Formats: sequence, C-alpha cells, structure tokens
Amino acid sequence: MAYALLAGMPPIYGLYASLLPLVVYALFATSTKLSVGPVAVSALLILAGVSNLAEPGSELYISYVITAGLLIGVFQLLLGFFRMGFLANFLSHPVTAGFTSAAAIIIVISQLKDALGLQMTNCPDTVTNLLSACGSLGSIHWITTFICLSALASLIILKKISKKIPGPLIVVVVGILVSYFFNLESKGVELVRNIPKGLPAFIVPDFSLATLKVLYPTVLTVTLIGIVESIGIAKALEAKHKDHSVNADKELIALGLAKISGSFFQALPTSGSFSRSAINSNSNSRTQLVSVITAIMIAITLLFLTSLFYYLPKTILAAIILLAVLSLFDYKEARYLWETNRNDFYMMAVTFIATLILGIEPGVICGVILSILLVLYKSANPTMAELGNISGTRYYKNLSRFDQAEELPNTVILRFENQLFFGNSAYFKDSVYEKIASHFEQVKYVILDGTQISDIDSTAMHMLQELDEDLKKKGIELHMCGAVGNVRDSLQKSGLLKELDKHHVNVHAAVELIHSSNSVIICRPIDPLQTNVK
Repeated sequence: MAYALLAGMPPIYGLYASLLPLVVYALFATSTKLSVGPVAVSALLILAGVSNLAEPGSELYISYVITAGLLIGVFQLLLGFFRMGFLANFLSHPVTAGFTSAAAIIIVISQLKDALGLQMTNCPDTVTNLLSACGSLGSIHWITTFICLSALASLIILKKISKKIPGPLIVVVVGILVSYFFNLESKGVELVRNIPKGLPAFIVPDFSLATLKVLYPTVLTVTLIGIVESIGIAKALEAKHKDHSVNADKELIALGLAKISGSFFQALPTSGSFSRSAINSNSNSRTQLVSVITAIMIAITLLFLTSLFYYLPKTILAAIILLAVLSLFDYKEARYLWETNRNDFYMMAVTFIATLILGIEPGVICGVILSILLVLYKSANPTMAELGNISGTRYYKNLSRFDQAEELPNTVILRFENQLFFGNSAYFKDSVYEKIASHFEQVKYVILDGTQISDIDSTAMHMLQELDEDLKKKGIELHMCGAVGNVRDSLQKSGLLKELDKHHVNVHAAVELIHSSNSVIICRPIDPLQTNVK
C-alpha cells in the first residue's frame, strides 16, 4: 500500500500487485528466495514517467500505469526468450549505486508531505519539490510528525531486536488502533480511508498505439532497472545460500509473466524486493511456496479486512517507506570507490547528480550511456604492458610494476591485454611505435606476447600485416608468441602467421632464439599438436 502511494496510485493497487504476480512468479522462478511485489525504485520511476502524462491517482493515470506494467512484462519476457539478460550488465555497479542513492533522496523528499503533514503539492521535479517542501515548513502538522517519528523509532527498535519481527505490520496495527480510539482524523491527521473490498476484476489494458508511444520511455527505464535489481538480488541470495541455481534468462521470463498476468487484474508493476527477499532469506525459506502463502494472506485481507485500513494514518505508510529507502543510500560504496577506484567514484557521482538535478529517467539514461562509454573506452584503450626479464629466471614481468624486471638489449617485449579488433587496432599500432620510440638504443626486435589476446578480427589482422611490413623497412623484426588457439587459427588462415619472422611457444623461447643468432631465422608456425601451446 505504501509503495502504491509512492507510485501515485490508490493504496488498493499495491495489494492487487501482491496477488497473482506472486503466484505466477512462483511457478516459473529459478530463485527460491527472491520475493516480488511493489518496490520503492520502480514505484518512483513509474511516478516520474507517468505523472508527466496524467494527474496521479486519476483514471487515466491508473490506466497508463497498468498498461506500463503489461509492456514492461512483455519486454522482459522477450529478453528472457532471446537470452538477452546480459544487456543489464551495461549498467555498471557504480552507476546503479549512484542512481539508487539519488532515488533514496528523491523518495524521502516525496514523502515529506505525508510524513510531516505539509500543505504542499508533490511535483515530478525534485528541486522544485524540495523548494516547495522548504517553503511549507511553517505548515507542519505536529501530531502527524510525532506519529511518523514514533513509527520510525518503533520500526528501528523492532528491527534491532529481531529481523523476524514483522515491524511494519505491528506499526500499522498500532497506528490503526490509536487513530480509531483517539479520533486522529478530527485532529487533522490524514487517513487512508476507504479501500475497496474484494478481489480485483479482470480488465484489458489499453493497447492503443498512442498509449504505447507515450509510455515507451518509462517502460524501457523500469525494465532495465527492474532487471538489474531483481537479478542482482537473486544472484546475491544464490551466492549466500548455495542451495539453488539462478538462471537469469528464466528469471526474466518469470518476472515478465508475473507482470503480464498482474496487468489484467489491475496490479501495480512488480519487481524483485530486497526487503521481502531478505525476510525469506533470514527465515530460511526453501521454495517459492512462501510467495503463494503470501498471496493467499493478501487475498484474505482483500476479502475481509480492508475496512480496517480506513483509520490507518498515511504518515505511518510514509514512515515505512522512509525506513525502507535508507538502505538505498549507499554512502559506504561511495567511500569505498573513492579509496579504490576514482574513475568509478566519478561515474557514481555524475549519475547521482544527474538523477537529482535532471530527474529519474534522464539520470538512468545518463548512467547507461556512461556504462557503455566506459566499456568502449576500456576496450579501445586496454593495457599495453612492456615486459622485462626477472634476472636468472624464465619469467617476464611488467617493467612498471616489478623493479626486478630488466629490459633486454635491442628488444621490446609487449603484452596486449585485451582482444584485438577494429576498435583498438589503431591504438595498438600507435602503442607499439610509442614503446619503440621510448628506447634510447636502436630497437631490432619487437616480441608480441599474445597470451592475453582472446580474439582478433580482420581489421586487426590487416593492421598487423601493415605493422610487420613497416617494421621490416625500419630494420625491426616482429615476433609473436603464445597466441591462443582461436587467434592462432585466424592468423594461420589469413596467411599472416607465415609472414611474421617467428611464432614461438612463449616469450622466453622467442628471446633465446633471437639472441642466439645474429641472422634472421625464418620458421614455420609451430604445430600445436607437438607443443604445449594453449
């Protein structure tokens, strides 16, 4: 109910989301611990996207949200069928941490109205919303504020006593009783009031082309974040318990079917819930039967208990949300990244600031673009290490990392630590010339250690051929060693391997042969069946 309000929907739609979607997910899921339902981040994304199209709580708004749930489910289902869950990997952890931390602040600001009883209207724009809240501080309703703070304190204390204590349920029950016996409505405390009784009716979401056009940005955003959130939680619980195996593509299918089925019964879009999954984990649940039981309990509530929620203060629901989103603000990750990887810290900071200033959807888009650019940058500018010999051994290590490593006379030994393809072939060639130019003495040999080159394409092979010919004109021999199977096969098929002066088993073999003769020795490629070449 609290997350439904956060999404701009009447509370009943949060209960609807905890019925059929839970049962359908339980039938197809591979995770035994993941629990689905309304969650804070998805609810906020829905509000940010759909509130620009219709007034929150209106019939049109509700229609848009339900249709968005259907489209998100279809999208996730297709991604699962076509085994494209890997797309979520383009949203790196620093970007996700930056987005969710900003989302936590946005959620807190959005709950100030109900938490403090402010006379204000929530706006989609975070900065405007914050300024509006600050301007309304003179209208704080102190009874509402006291109830919210009391609820927060109770939730924290109960959680510290035992995570198995259903703190939110206890706070809701106490809040209802206090509201009823002390007539809090007459004292200005806003209540949830009437909640429809009974199970949700079957509906057909709006499939019009106009609706699809206006909803697709929100659908894409919620889909991507939902995948990262749900699969991430499922994988984390799999690693913790080691009693089941999670298949990401099958999980996407299960999550998609849950949303699709729920949309036909007026459900708020669902996703993997960290807090409810943590309860399953701490309770040592072994199957998804726990989700089925949850759905049954919600059905009983809808049939017989909804009238009790009339007296529930909205500030209680705001308190539940505020405590739930505290874990989203990942300041520990920011400190860790600052100490270990400044580039990732800057990425987290940019996503955080972009989400706060520009909004949820632009922030997510900014994060995705940053993640993709990072992947492209690292692929286009991988490490090109210059190796030296550890005196008295057969080992060759990075000169910049090992003080014991020594350069060899007239020889440059290079290790390229990535696949070699069109995106970095120019960088590779420039790096070779740069390393050669950095030597004061005349370079006669360049040895390329291919053990870290996992793949090679036609553009890179043409580049190697041009590089070999150019170096020969300068009186420099290009030698290659340790090429892995598929790379060696590609070089052999192209004929390039025969044109190189030498292909050796490893760096030491190349060094020994080069420095054992003053003349150039042309050899055939080594037969992999007769050696230990990888």
